[in-house]
Amino acid sequence: MLVQLGKNARKAAARLGTAGIEEKNHALLAVADALEQQKEYLLEENQKDIKNAKESGMTEALIDRLALTEARIEGMSEGIRQVAALEDPIGEVMNMKKRPNGLLIGQKRVPLGVIGIIYESRPNVTADAFSLCFKTGNAVILRGGSDAIYSNTAITSVIRSTLEDCGMTADAIQLVTDTSRETATKLMQLNDYIDVLIPRGGAGLIQAVVKNATVPVIETGTGNCHVYVDEFADLDMAVSIIVNAKTQRLGTCNTCESLVIHSKIADQAVPRIASALKEKDIEIRGDERSRALDGDIVEATEEDWGTEYLDRIISMRIVDSIEEAILHINTYNTKHSEAIVTADYANAQKFLNEIDAAAVYVNASTRFTDGFEFGFGAEIGISTQKIHARGPMGLLALTTTKYIIYGNGQIRG
Repeated sequence: MLVQLGKNARKAAARLGTAGIEEKNHALLAVADALEQQKEYLLEENQKDIKNAKESGMTEALIDRLALTEARIEGMSEGIRQVAALEDPIGEVMNMKKRPNGLLIGQKRVPLGVIGIIYESRPNVTADAFSLCFKTGNAVILRGGSDAIYSNTAITSVIRSTLEDCGMTADAIQLVTDTSRETATKLMQLNDYIDVLIPRGGAGLIQAVVKNATVPVIETGTGNCHVYVDEFADLDMAVSIIVNAKTQRLGTCNTCESLVIHSKIADQAVPRIASALKEKDIEIRGDERSRALDGDIVEATEEDWGTEYLDRIISMRIVDSIEEAILHINTYNTKHSEAIVTADYANAQKFLNEIDAAAVYVNASTRFTDGFEFGFGAEIGISTQKIHARGPMGLLALTTTKYIIYGNGQIRG
């Protein structure tokens, strides 16, 4: 089955690689309209996944990641329209230079080819991944989790049908409906047909892909994201940012999971932050110093400092300097998104320079690490590695380059 999907994808990629900008954008806009027109069907299929998730005891945050609503379907469609409106990077010629021997040598931006994506829960990934891959001339093979199989199948069906109506190859998007681990592992090793593999999900999934894949992997990371409240922080701002970063949506990789508070401001900051989080039913797990300032804070373990909770839990630690804060964050973070709240320029710059993460914020919520918010439209994932792509991955991250050389008869002596 996988080999046939791979062959189909190779043929589709060859077709997509020669598709024009207007042709691709027309199909994308048609897909966006079709998803909204078929929203009742998509919601009905999504409810099957929600029912199964509740029966299996899935947490509130993970059910939220899984759930589709009319607003989220509209958001998927809007993301596709934004991608259609973005400049097409394919065909861009860069760095064209003339050599002393007369050769003109440059680089041309081209599709990667066939992209495999293994992901968990979020059905919106199905639409986001399709739109970005399609716009950049790549075919995509998707393997979602069993928890979202009805939703993913429905979304894929609508997209494939619409592509056929537009005269495009439906195999631009294919879904692996066998959600077994064995099939996932085989997909990770489909080197003859897949050019790059992108995992999206929890730490277990990502590490399984990194460990088992023979296909090149772009690693998207889990998010143990921190907010550091500096001694020069505006407390009103700090409370607002922390509440948003933690509670605006619990189940995302850019949700704040850990707090670091400077000791000089802790007496005022901890009670106010704790009170605001308690109003949102957030449990705080803290060190001895933070627990002394609020009796409701639970004792934190070493494991808590490095945990991505995806739940109504957050860790808190008090430090005596910005250097100690940076050391703590760089020790326990997942290289995703980190924030400092401060009115001190020097401390802001020190934090920006020394924190090792894909996105580093000054006086803003970590929840902005997102393709839409960065102006990329939908995103394929958020890369926490340092090779090829880092941070929210938009269109450029799904392209590569090839050298193009113009001559007029040159030969090498």
